[in-house]
Amino acid sequence: MTAKMKRREFVSLLGSAVAAWPLAARAQQPAMPVIGFLGGGSPDKDAKRVGAFRQGLSETGYVEGKNVAIEYSWAEGQYDRFPDLATDLVRRQVNVIAALGGTPSAQAAKIATTSIPIVFETAVDPVEFGLVESLNRPGGNLTGVTILSVELGPKLLELLHELVPAATVMALLVNPTNPISETVSRDARAAARTLGLQLHVLQASTEREFDTVFATLVELHVGALAIGPDVLFTNGSAKLAALMLRHALPAIYPIREFAAAGGLISYGPSIAETWRLMGIYTGRILKGEKPADLPVQQVTKIELVINLKAAKALGVTFPLTLVARADEVIE
Repeated sequence: MTAKMKRREFVSLLGSAVAAWPLAARAQQPAMPVIGFLGGGSPDKDAKRVGAFRQGLSETGYVEGKNVAIEYSWAEGQYDRFPDLATDLVRRQVNVIAALGGTPSAQAAKIATTSIPIVFETAVDPVEFGLVESLNRPGGNLTGVTILSVELGPKLLELLHELVPAATVMALLVNPTNPISETVSRDARAAARTLGLQLHVLQASTEREFDTVFATLVELHVGALAIGPDVLFTNGSAKLAALMLRHALPAIYPIREFAAAGGLISYGPSIAETWRLMGIYTGRILKGEKPADLPVQQVTKIELVINLKAAKALGVTFPLTLVARADEVIE
């Protein structure tokens, strides 16, 4: 074999080795971690909140598509879908489940797995509902964030009573498929008795029922409506606000989206902040921390948002003291 032929073979072998290096390197790289996202709403209506979740992830160094993947599962307001969705995420062997559909999604995820870490958000006491052993030392494979929503139910009635003092008959709207509805209803009834109000509790488990609910409110001569915390109502804020204006019925909801969509007033926790904290905890778990060692966080910041345009349409006058306390005034 000539020196020229040997040189040609050497170059050919070298080229093959160089081409193989990237493939070998890729094979040795660890697989990108996957987050199982268990949402109660839908991609379009939850877009801003998903952005807050991604922001929290980025604060721990994770960027979707770059060094972490997210498998999205949406219940679209149908809580009976959570068990199957959670089971499917477990089957896909995700690294962590972010249960962002409230208490029902957390419960479904807890039943589906005892090994995959779960980060939840809930408006109830997670100890009372059996999600964790304690707030400081959750134990098991769950931790998360709690928000003050259920506790604010009486305050919603107080604000309505302040805004519409002539309304002695009020109503509360709850989703019967949400396990917190019983607690919300009980507390609201107690607050109504204290305020000397007659309270009707109405139910809706789909957006299709909203029209029927408002027709019933008219028949009952209800003067104002408090809407209980629920993913269905948050995602249906625009329709609820439109029905409020159409029937000239003042209404309050604990989530900002309602007032932003044309509702009269909202008073409750920042959901965007809740989802950001969820993103941070999810990232910390991906980095190796255990849910059992991460205390359940509580979002205590309360936002008061009032809509002056809606107030004018309803003939409601906000007290100047209330306007001064508002975190946001929509004109």
